[in-house]
Amino acid sequence: MSVVGVILGQLLRFALYVGLYVLLFDNGSLVLFGLGWNFFYLGFLLFLPIQTPVALQLLLGFAVGFSVDIAHDTGGLHAAAAVLLAYLRPYVLRLLTPRDGYDAQDTVNVHQMGWQWFMVYLALLVTIHHLAFFFLELGSFQHPLLTLGRVGVSLAYTSVVMLIVQLLFFPVRRGRG
Repeated sequence: MSVVGVILGQLLRFALYVGLYVLLFDNGSLVLFGLGWNFFYLGFLLFLPIQTPVALQLLLGFAVGFSVDIAHDTGGLHAAAAVLLAYLRPYVLRLLTPRDGYDAQDTVNVHQMGWQWFMVYLALLVTIHHLAFFFLELGSFQHPLLTLGRVGVSLAYTSVVMLIVQLLFFPVRRGRG
């Protein structure tokens, strides 16, 4: 695939993840038990190719978060948490590097990398994002149990949706299983 094709594909992914989040997931009707929000737009950052340069990941994290912030007037909360996720993603990928390393064509794909790898990857990054987002939203550590409850329910909700996206829309390939 050409460079232009890759860029256009990523722009389309960006528009789909952010657009679906803004139009469907953040309208208040899909809140779980009054505690859990689905941060669907994180899929764009989580499923970037493994070889994506760190500087580009940071810029994309800001772009995704800022787009959501503009749509919902949240004052940079989404941008801050998304940039933190983008910053820590290479460290998590390095932590989870398979014994033989990553191949040049490896992607974040449950079919390719395996269930255990994918669930640990997802849990670490989504938890970090949610902790940052909800504590920044609250502006203090006054209600830690309520905030941790929000993080837990939102983690489960977002993770299940990201897993469904992976199973439905990402190609099945022979992989590390």
